[in-house]
Amino acid sequence: MGDSKEAVAEAPPIGATARDGLSLLSQGETEEPSAQGSALFLGGNEVKSRAVVKYSSAPPRTAFARLEEKTDLKLPPANWLRESAKLGPAGTTILGNSKKSKPFSSFGMAYDFIDSVGNDVDVVSDSENIKKLLKIPYSKSHVSMAVHRIGRTLLLDELDIQELFMRSSQTGDWTWLKEFYQRLIDQKWQRKKKSKEHWYQKAILSKFLYYSINGDGAAQPVPSAAEQQESSSSDQTNDSDGASWPAPFEMPSSVSEDPSASSQGLKNDFVRNILWTFEDIHMLVGSNMPIFGGGRYPAVSLRLRDNNKPINVLTGIDYWLDNLICNVPELVMCFHVNGIVQKYEMIKTEEIPNLENSNFSTKVIKDIAQNILSFLKSNCTKEGHTYWLFKASGSDIVKLYDLTTLCEETEDKYQNPFTMPVAILLYKVACNMMMKKNQNKKHYGTVRTLLLNCVKLLDKSRHPQIIASANYMLSELFQLVEPKKEESSESPLNENSDESYSEEEEEMPDSDENGSYSTSSDPSDDNKAVAIIKSVGELSVPEKYKSIHQIRPSCAFPVCHDTEERCRLVLSYVLEGLKSVDSSIKKESDLPAADPNTPIPLKYEDESTRGGPEGLEKQMALFLDKMGSLQKGNYSSQSGMIPGSWQHKMKLQLILKSSKAYYVLSDAAMSLQKYGRALRYIKLALQSHDTYCCLCTNMLSEVLLFLSQYLTLCGDIQLMLAQNANNRAAHLEEFNYQTKEDQEILHSLHRESSCQGFAWATDLSTDLESQLSVSCKCYEAANEILQFNDLKSQNPEHYVQVLKRMGNIRNEIGVFYMNQAAALQSERAVSKSVSTAEQQLWKKSFSCFEKGIHNFESIDDATNAALLLCNTGRLMRICAQAHCGAAEDFKREFSPEEGLYYNKAVDYYLKALRSLGTRDIHPAVWDSVNWELSTTYFTMATLQQDYAPLSRKAQEQIEKEVSEAMMKSLKYCDVDSVSARQPLCQYRAATIHHRLASMYHSCLRNQVGDEHLRKQHRMLADLHYSKAVKLFQLLKDAPCELLRVQLERVAFAEFQMTSQNSNVGKLKTLSGALDIMVRTKHAFQLIRKELLEEFDQPKSEETPPAAESPPGLNREEVLKLLSIFESRLSFLLLQSVKLLSSTKKKTSSNLEEDVVLKTNKQIYSQLLRATANKNASLLERIDLLLHLLEQLAHGAAGGAVQ
Repeated sequence: MGDSKEAVAEAPPIGATARDGLSLLSQGETEEPSAQGSALFLGGNEVKSRAVVKYSSAPPRTAFARLEEKTDLKLPPANWLRESAKLGPAGTTILGNSKKSKPFSSFGMAYDFIDSVGNDVDVVSDSENIKKLLKIPYSKSHVSMAVHRIGRTLLLDELDIQELFMRSSQTGDWTWLKEFYQRLIDQKWQRKKKSKEHWYQKAILSKFLYYSINGDGAAQPVPSAAEQQESSSSDQTNDSDGASWPAPFEMPSSVSEDPSASSQGLKNDFVRNILWTFEDIHMLVGSNMPIFGGGRYPAVSLRLRDNNKPINVLTGIDYWLDNLICNVPELVMCFHVNGIVQKYEMIKTEEIPNLENSNFSTKVIKDIAQNILSFLKSNCTKEGHTYWLFKASGSDIVKLYDLTTLCEETEDKYQNPFTMPVAILLYKVACNMMMKKNQNKKHYGTVRTLLLNCVKLLDKSRHPQIIASANYMLSELFQLVEPKKEESSESPLNENSDESYSEEEEEMPDSDENGSYSTSSDPSDDNKAVAIIKSVGELSVPEKYKSIHQIRPSCAFPVCHDTEERCRLVLSYVLEGLKSVDSSIKKESDLPAADPNTPIPLKYEDESTRGGPEGLEKQMALFLDKMGSLQKGNYSSQSGMIPGSWQHKMKLQLILKSSKAYYVLSDAAMSLQKYGRALRYIKLALQSHDTYCCLCTNMLSEVLLFLSQYLTLCGDIQLMLAQNANNRAAHLEEFNYQTKEDQEILHSLHRESSCQGFAWATDLSTDLESQLSVSCKCYEAANEILQFNDLKSQNPEHYVQVLKRMGNIRNEIGVFYMNQAAALQSERAVSKSVSTAEQQLWKKSFSCFEKGIHNFESIDDATNAALLLCNTGRLMRICAQAHCGAAEDFKREFSPEEGLYYNKAVDYYLKALRSLGTRDIHPAVWDSVNWELSTTYFTMATLQQDYAPLSRKAQEQIEKEVSEAMMKSLKYCDVDSVSARQPLCQYRAATIHHRLASMYHSCLRNQVGDEHLRKQHRMLADLHYSKAVKLFQLLKDAPCELLRVQLERVAFAEFQMTSQNSNVGKLKTLSGALDIMVRTKHAFQLIRKELLEEFDQPKSEETPPAAESPPGLNREEVLKLLSIFESRLSFLLLQSVKLLSSTKKKTSSNLEEDVVLKTNKQIYSQLLRATANKNASLLERIDLLLHLLEQLAHGAAGGAVQ
């Protein structure tokens, strides 16, 4: 056979230009149009046959030499037994075993046409085996074949029992089968010698073929005795050649590099490999039949027949099938008598079934083929098992045994010589399916089954490379992060077993239709045979054996209910792979001595590299140096693996797979809020990656990206652990737990590396600051990695995520330091100045915020940048609060430092607003920044108003600044938008108006001179009081504030009255003041309602009111305001009575004033009596006041009507 890996077709037909050597065609191409297939119509029964030559090493066809009559074939031609390209293997082996298949011939073909195995092809075999099977009902001779199943493909090989047992008696192999054979089948077994007639017929045929290609009919000189001796000895060695039966089969370590292993007899040495479709059966067939050109047809087969012996059915079927398989349209038969040539006869292929004495029905042959295939497919169900199809000579019973099961009952299950070729083939078919990416997922169940069966067949100690590779492929089948909808397979997912076929599929069809499956007369037989055909005659009955295995049963993928289960499955395969690799690496004692010229690297750790943020910085620097050196391809393995060896390559792949699986497990634990478990898994992922880095000679960008993702997740986990300090004990317990599988994987990693490269990132600290720092460093490291090989531009989404997280963690750390500073500030005495520790915390906090803002701005994240600017503003306010005056409250003034920091805070808030641009971008953040800005202005104004810096500024200047700050606070205080913050905004606005009114009121009292300014202040005070009242009235929880504003308005009216001289003016002012008093009714009603609720609550509930409801009324405040209110009402009523009485004396009677006077007197009288009663409760006093105010309102209205 040619060495070319390309598929080779035969030469063109006669008439075409012949070329020396082989003609190369692509797979599937054929030699001539007729090779595309033919449908033959024979005897009225249509039998479809199509043959496509997939490979041919035959030379260009030549016409055969027609021998003259009376040529004596007993005399050898001159070229006899010399190698002839025209005859191919048929020439040199014709005396030996040209008809005998090699035991692994189907495997050689399967290796060469791996694409066909497992899917498209039903049978792979030598054409001789196919013919033998199809002749079973016609023949008395014995049949012995090994059957293997790979997917939906059956591999058939001759199992020569005689040769096998001869070998067994010499080597001791196969003794178990010999014993079984003798016990159950042929108790008196002995080797049967071939007759002299057999060898005579062989020699005549050989000489005839050599004459046919010689071209000269004359007899040639006989070769020398030495040559003859040489040829006969070569025949004998061929016949019982030890190399053709390697047992137990052993494969060199480079098996996966070249599993075809021609040295082991797995060569595809057929002249032709043909894809033959017979009806609906697809077969890959090997044939060595010589084909000649000549006559009316481009191809003929040449046969030699004894004229005295008529052609029987077996010969006819033999010739017909050979021509069908090779797509040869004509048969040339040479007749001889005692070796003397008589005549030639040409017969068309389609006429062969109708020859005299050899009549047979092609339809019956078709039925036999379908029945045998169905029988085998229904019973040879287990991949990797060797089945034995056996029919004893002269017997009608065909039995099928499972040799693998029989072999496993012996001491050494690896005695079966088919084990290794089958395992390799399973592996190759699985590899081939994995390579076809377009149909990957569809065949995952099949691939998994092939690989599991492959691993099951192999001895771990003998074949570590295949086992490691198969386990790696098994791990690759599982998508670690798989969408739920894809988890369900097309078939019902009810199989988690290692077998391809469920029990149902192995059951036999109905007993009525297939009675032949029933027990045989020999009960001991039934225990061992998988299935029995009771009579070969049944094979001729159409559809006697219906197979449910025409299409390979779905090898369902195992159901993984969640991500963790799937990852655990992947890790179990990875671990098996790692064990195989590690077992194949020499133990340390076997390693060669150290090279004296190579310095031994000493590993030491500086104490400064451990603990504390400073140590963290050093570890980060070391890590980044290491990552930089990886770009240059530094390599350091502790186990002594050679770079480039299969162990090195495989371990790299397995370690990378384990790191991905642990990463996915960590991510899943993170989403379940199991942060301790998540940290444990990400630690294992990073330890795997660290080992990968030690072994890797050329770091791929993809792997660097993985590392960046791992570190990002690690940062997330450390941050969540920092934020969930309450469950620290539970997290610690989860972190320290480890499965046996994880320990074993870690042990394999430690063979190569210390796995400490990422220890700084994966320790579970109990200190909040160090957790936040570690989280930040993880993100920084992830970002640094993205700077290598331009990864950030290739993975913009991940880059943005890393920067977002960096901004976020810096915000968290900034807030942490800010809160620490605020805590220090609250602990120290007011009189003390700002401590150095506080200032250090401010600096750290500010630095973090600044870096975070830069991170967010670099990715145009305006919203988060605004939030960090907002937090920086809050930091400035804390700095301002820390600088409040050190003196006692009554001496305290608003300091310049406070002003400076508050103004800085304002600047940051305004920057935040500018960053957002408009409210539409993020309404919640926009409102929050506005509120903080309003608060800052309000705080500044309040402090300046309450602690006026009179030592530095004039009163007017302070009032102006307070007024401006208050108005700015109002500007950023949104009272109209409906939101959760609306009541707060209304309260703030009301308070601002109240404070401004109070300030202008105070100015008016203290000012002398400038009448214009006084008038302006009076108007502003009145305006702000009325606005404050309106806003307080909207609120249901501020009755005291409303009451206070109203009382201040009354005081403002009283103050105005003092400057009035005329009684009419005073009466008008008094009337206005009493009107204000009447309007306080709303405030008293709210107070009364809250008092009633307080009284009712303890009765209805066990718990005190403060436990659930918000803080209630400040009773002291209410009593104080009530007393003031009573005194002011009393004063106003008295003044009103006095003024009205004096007016009445001076002027004529006025009915309206009389009514008012009368009402006011009554109310005044009642009020005096009430205030005199010191025992009245708060509620009673309020009820009385409400009653009096009601009277006052009616009195004023009645007076107005009259």
